[in-house]
Amino acid sequence: MAKKGSRVLAGLTCETCHRQNYVTEKNKINTSSSLKLKKYCPVCRKRTVHKEKKKLG
Repeated sequence: MAKKGSRVLAGLTCETCHRQNYVTEKNKINTSSSLKLKKYCPVCRKRTVHKEKKKLG
């Protein structure tokens, strides 16, 4: 299977408890800055800001 080009995997970690809860893809050409999304954290049991921590592949 072919790669999708300029897309990379990024892990999203909770800013409150610092756990990685989500893995998503981002286009590094269109989105050069790091991602910040409000997602549900199962550990905190509420919606918190999740920040892109590391690229996974």
